[in-house]
Amino acid sequence: MIRPLDVVVLGAGVIGVTTAYALAKRGLSVAIVDRRTGPGYETSYANGAQLSYAYTDALASPALLRKLPFLVTMGDPAIDLKLTADPAFIKWGLHFLRNCTGGRFKANTLAALELAMESRLALHTLLARHPLDFAYEAAGKLHLYYDDKGLPAADEVRKLKGRSGVIQYMMTPAEARAIEPALESVSGIAGAIYTPDDEVGDPHAFCMNLLQVLVDEYGVQTHFGFEAAALESRHGLVRIQNGQNDEISARRVAICLGIGAPRFLGQIGIRVPIWPMKGYSFTAPHGVAAPRISITDTARKIVLCNLGGQMRVAGIAQLGNWNNDVDPVQLHRLIHKAQSAFPDAARYDKAYMTWAGLRPMSPRSLPIISEPRPDIFLNVGHGMLGWTFAMGAAERTANLIMNENLESLNEE
Repeated sequence: MIRPLDVVVLGAGVIGVTTAYALAKRGLSVAIVDRRTGPGYETSYANGAQLSYAYTDALASPALLRKLPFLVTMGDPAIDLKLTADPAFIKWGLHFLRNCTGGRFKANTLAALELAMESRLALHTLLARHPLDFAYEAAGKLHLYYDDKGLPAADEVRKLKGRSGVIQYMMTPAEARAIEPALESVSGIAGAIYTPDDEVGDPHAFCMNLLQVLVDEYGVQTHFGFEAAALESRHGLVRIQNGQNDEISARRVAICLGIGAPRFLGQIGIRVPIWPMKGYSFTAPHGVAAPRISITDTARKIVLCNLGGQMRVAGIAQLGNWNNDVDPVQLHRLIHKAQSAFPDAARYDKAYMTWAGLRPMSPRSLPIISEPRPDIFLNVGHGMLGWTFAMGAAERTANLIMNENLESLNEE
């Protein structure tokens, strides 16, 4: 008798492939399933590429709460809120508002920081075993501020993280320019926070290379072009159907479907508080003053990342936009914002690899890692830090599944 697979992982973005790895290295038999032709082709494809281990600030905060009336009535070039009467959004919004207190902001930020540190350790352990090629570099990061009023609050958060061992430095504009000469042409900087240990890497290349390791060295099965349409449990197995009489089964299933999770899980009565935050990116050749260190511009809400000899620029946050097509108007706005602030960082007229992705936001800005049923495990809701959280969230999910798996084996 053929032994059934231990786990089917639904979704092959950075969350899915890292979850498959965390399970396979523990000795479980695994299959990974995705509707696309390969791994990392949706939200993971061309995101900001920053592994922002130290920048885990929760979105819900007293500062954002104070801005909400303006955002709702006047709008903001960096953050666009799409209000709707959808009961799921209302429920999500109420949970989000509940997390806008100072105490919850602090707790959520520190919880995210803990997960990020786990993720960094897990990635370093992976790379020591399997040296993957994905433009990985410990480039460090500069968070730029243009308003003196925001610096004290930013410094307080820096000190809060410092008590957890995070190394960051508050810098004057001159000090920031000394470590990143490309900022000489950037005007209006009031101060900066420098994090030397933050990293960068191409998430799509990571997915492709890690998948190859999974297949070649761990025997992981792949099922691409398979759009999971239904799930049912029969005779001790979870069975995934695609609506075309094809079926994949295993003892357990790990749901890593990103923004697709709410709809898929809703069919089997499992509700998850996830709402989309659409973002954009483009990649361009280096300009004459391309920054070496990753940059986050807090005023314009954009990031610049030196990625494998090219510049990756990402930004724009549209809460509630479910359309993942690249809107040329929004893309032009992103290019214009980056060019106006960092005119020599990239050759903006040569921008290519344009992308839009739907980041799956939870009200707490923390992933949902849970076991709603004994045979169903969730690793969803990573928001704008999916690339940063991926390895740590995968380890937590695998530990959860292993505990369940060991218990069931003992019962047998």
